[in-house]
Amino acid sequence: MPPALRTARFAELTPFEVYALCRLRVDVFVVEQECPYPELDGRDTEPGTLHLWFEEDGAVLATIRLLDDGGTRAIGRVATAGAARGRGLAARLVEEGVALSDGLPVTLGAQAHLQGWYERFGFRLSGPGYVEDGIPHVPMRREPA
Repeated sequence: MPPALRTARFAELTPFEVYALCRLRVDVFVVEQECPYPELDGRDTEPGTLHLWFEEDGAVLATIRLLDDGGTRAIGRVATAGAARGRGLAARLVEEGVALSDGLPVTLGAQAHLQGWYERFGFRLSGPGYVEDGIPHVPMRREPA
């Protein structure tokens, strides 16, 4: 059975789902990429934030969040479990995030080495690079089709 695509606002998440989404982020960003700080910015709980993830047998395989920034949307916190990589799950989540953006521009802060990967979804470099949590990033933006 293929993984199930799930979407929910923070208030709709069960405590177990919140834990599973956060656990995946910690595993990817803190453990694998050795980010020095947990990436909590308070935006997960905003009423306009939509969480998207793939789940299989109760395990979160990949996740993103879609922020409502008024006249734009922002995709972030893209993470895929090591064992689930290579299945195209993150790509499907990014495509779904763009589709759910109501025809508005979409922004994101890409890890610099993934700039080309995001370009395949129509994102383009939109400013100078920067370092976040010790990792080079680039701002990117996708205009509505």
